[in-house]
Amino acid sequence: MKPALSGWCIAILLLLAGPMLAQTTSPDATEPGLTETVPSDAAPPDSVPSDAGQSETPLVETAQGEVGAVDENVAELGTGPDYAAWERTASRSEAISELGRGSSFALERLRADLVAWREQFQAEQSVNAARIRTVESQITALGPVPDDPQDEAPEVTERRVQLHAQLTRLKAPGLLALEAHARAEGLITEIDALIRQSRESTLLERGASPLDPRIWGDAAEAFMTRLDHFKDEAVAILSSGTRWQDFLTNIVQSIGLLAIALTLIMRGRRVVLAAQARVDAAQGATDGQPPIGQGAWRFLLSLGQILLPLIGIYALQKGLEATTLIGLRGQIFVDALLQAGVYVVIGRWLGGQFETSSILGHSRPEIQLRYRARARRYVSQIGWIMGAGVLATAFLSTGEASEAGWAVLFFPIQLALGYSLFRMGRVLMRAIPGGARSNPKEVTGSEHSNVFWLVGRGAILVAIAGPVLAALGYGEAANAIVLPTVMTLALLSVVVLLQSFVFDLYSLLTRSDGTGQDALVPVLIGFALSLVALPFVALIWGARVEDLMEVWARFREGYSLGETRVSPTDLLTLLLVFGLGYMLTRLLQGALRNSILPRTRLDLGGRNAIVAGVGYMGIVLAALVAVRSTGLDLSSLAIVAGALSVGIGFGLQTIVSNFVSGIILLIERPVSEGDWIEVNGQMGYVRAISVRSTRIETFDRTDVIIPNADLVTGQVTNWTRGNLVGRVIIPVGVAYGTDTKRVEVILNEIAQDHPMVILTPPPSVLFMGFGADSLDFEIRAILRDINFMLVVKSDINHAINTRFAAEGIEIPFAQRDIWLRNPEALHPSANLREDPKEDPA
Repeated sequence: MKPALSGWCIAILLLLAGPMLAQTTSPDATEPGLTETVPSDAAPPDSVPSDAGQSETPLVETAQGEVGAVDENVAELGTGPDYAAWERTASRSEAISELGRGSSFALERLRADLVAWREQFQAEQSVNAARIRTVESQITALGPVPDDPQDEAPEVTERRVQLHAQLTRLKAPGLLALEAHARAEGLITEIDALIRQSRESTLLERGASPLDPRIWGDAAEAFMTRLDHFKDEAVAILSSGTRWQDFLTNIVQSIGLLAIALTLIMRGRRVVLAAQARVDAAQGATDGQPPIGQGAWRFLLSLGQILLPLIGIYALQKGLEATTLIGLRGQIFVDALLQAGVYVVIGRWLGGQFETSSILGHSRPEIQLRYRARARRYVSQIGWIMGAGVLATAFLSTGEASEAGWAVLFFPIQLALGYSLFRMGRVLMRAIPGGARSNPKEVTGSEHSNVFWLVGRGAILVAIAGPVLAALGYGEAANAIVLPTVMTLALLSVVVLLQSFVFDLYSLLTRSDGTGQDALVPVLIGFALSLVALPFVALIWGARVEDLMEVWARFREGYSLGETRVSPTDLLTLLLVFGLGYMLTRLLQGALRNSILPRTRLDLGGRNAIVAGVGYMGIVLAALVAVRSTGLDLSSLAIVAGALSVGIGFGLQTIVSNFVSGIILLIERPVSEGDWIEVNGQMGYVRAISVRSTRIETFDRTDVIIPNADLVTGQVTNWTRGNLVGRVIIPVGVAYGTDTKRVEVILNEIAQDHPMVILTPPPSVLFMGFGADSLDFEIRAILRDINFMLVVKSDINHAINTRFAAEGIEIPFAQRDIWLRNPEALHPSANLREDPKEDPA
């Protein structure tokens, strides 16, 4: 995904979670029934009084009765949670769940209490864990219970009973915590369902339509009332001598802050753009291409377009407050300036990034230049509209207003936002070749073209549906689709910009001249950024922070494997220990390969076998130590693993056979790396021996993968095993009538003259027999390096041809005489014979 998608939207909503843009209803009134039923003693676990342990003895006795072990010594149970307070909280939660309603505030508070209890019960489940392991090991040491009690000493039987009783007492707190944890988790699920049900009912509730003329009067009255309040407040402040005295006292500070604010707001963006132009001019371009890492520098400098204006807006806010001429209603408006400024500033910044070619990329012909200016304009408009919505919300929140007033006063802002989003969607659809009427599957271009088209179509649909729903009175539903859409596109824009920055930064650091797009490190970082964005997407579309915390809590609790619970901490420890063992193994292999084994008398094959064996043993040991370090007890999975191993054994018997053969090859070393072998009709050099197969490089420079089982059970010819000396046989034929002794002397001289032929033992020339067309001889010579066999054959054949031509020795070739048994059949008159079957009568 490329940063051109940054033109979709504005990322301003990611920085501040302010008031909703188009609030069509007044704040929810607290529903009766729950808040009033929550007494003051509903304290979470953190507020348990110090003497809570006094009420614990009856509870412990009850727990011991439930598990079947009664004993007066309860000191081993520890202090533990206040189960009496938990029972009160759980009872109230169950009552509310059965009632099926409650205010959002009270439900959230009750849920927070349940989460706190659940965390305490989760921690309580591991209490006495060390003592339990010790007692279990003591019971195991006593051995199994004999079938006949008379076969065991009374002292051992009594000790066994005591240990079992002690084990029961030690497990009691964990069992109680486990039951309470399950109860708390179920109640949290029920409360979450009530909260979602309440939100859904609010979302689908129909309010007053802003197009109804009957409510326009109420909206106008609410608007004018607020203006009157602001006017009255301003008159009161300006007529106050104390305020003017404070103003004169702080006038220097106020004027300084306001001057800084105006300078940064009006000139900050221009200063950054000028700095970018100077950097571009200093870096220059090569062959029409931007310099390496230019996109990274431009992105970093562009952040000043956000930082400087926002500092100016903050200075403006503090400067206005320093005048002391701001009242309570004015303070609400001033407090909203920073958030509104964030929307405007980041909207302009994103629009500029969409228009910048270095951010979009120079390999984007589908981004037509004439649409970039339009995209910048519409994105900036969305920023201004969002900022206006924040200020309007602050203005209306200075007093009470009816639901109809909120709907009418915010409807123009909803229309403006829908219009800008609609226009932006059309730009995205038309920015690809073929225009908005083209099917994305039929448009030639990259996958980014399809993304632009689909995103643009979705933005248009949302831009139409939002104002329509608001006009029909479903203001909450309109906000639920328009605002999340804008915020999601904003989030995607930020992610794409950051991914592009990572690629450009990688190219700058590695001087890779744009090849960073195919590098693994920036791809992994970009993928991590996408994963980080997922929780924000969930929050944008209505998920609560509590929902995400619930998912994290479930993940942190881990999963059960047999009787063992594996948590993320255990998995992290497992990965870290195994990774450390793996790195140590690789370091040891490197030391053996490069420093230790070269100083020994072992050949290359033996050294490779030792290095490979150390690698396999190190990985196995690292895995065993990692499992042991996490305390995982996988004994309960032994039966399942045994059953699976039988089925897997039948299905993977070929792989297992190759694995065992690979181990045999490493130990016996009949074949080593660098050997010239021939197996299954394939001839070449051994390049690598792995656990499953061996890779051979043929003389055609192609790789052939040979299963190890074929090397162990099949016939293998190793031409270079032990040494490189080998014999070459060259057949030679001469014409009948040639002096055979002379031929033998010539061939012997040719063989001895070649530098690759060993003279001890000397080469031999043999008269092999009388062939059909020639007298057959063979040259048999021992070569210093059998790898040059083909080269030696070629050289000797050239020498033979030259000497035979000089000596007048003829090299025969096959000749054949053809005899025709019935040549008369070829005469043309033979074809004119009459057909004997033909009757002329």
